[in-house]
Amino acid sequence: MTGTTPATDALDLAEAGAVLAAEAARFAALGWMRGTSGNLSLVLSRDPLRLAVTASGRDKGELTPPDVVLTDGEGAAVGPGRPSAEAALHARVARLTGAGAVVHVHTVASVVMGRRSPEGIRFEGLEMLKGLGHPTHEVAVTLPVIANSQDMTELGDRLEAALTPGMPAVVVAGHGIYVWGADPREARHRTEVVEWLLELAAAEG
Repeated sequence: MTGTTPATDALDLAEAGAVLAAEAARFAALGWMRGTSGNLSLVLSRDPLRLAVTASGRDKGELTPPDVVLTDGEGAAVGPGRPSAEAALHARVARLTGAGAVVHVHTVASVVMGRRSPEGIRFEGLEMLKGLGHPTHEVAVTLPVIANSQDMTELGDRLEAALTPGMPAVVVAGHGIYVWGADPREARHRTEVVEWLLELAAAEG
């Protein structure tokens, strides 16, 4: 998906909507996008940066392909619709990391561990770390935790400062997790892995 003209963007937006609707349904079924919480994005083009972002206030278990909004590289709508209030953060993650897709879900384990370990959550010697791209379980990585803010510029600054090699995710304290990947499938797999790690840490106390 690399369209840069309005006509191509419109076609890509429809395709992206179908992909994001399917991804949202999976996350909602897991209980990670309750009510209208959470948001997803998919990069449509890099130059200029354009993203498909789930629309604000939609039930993520009932999304349809039209329930996405085209945004620019700052997260502002390009055309009709109102994207998630956190679209600017999705765009910033895409700019900073080169990600092709970003997942934001609200999980109980992420809130528990964000409160328990505000300095960051360390994982070591776990086979599931291979799911984040590590060639062996014999590694130690830290999942960053950042303070929440309703100001997406401020939150983006905190995320940028906290980016950690080998960890394509961050916990926003009291809020949820952001996870990213090259495409929606990789972003989903990484989200599942990060949530598994968080649930393990929460269970271990």
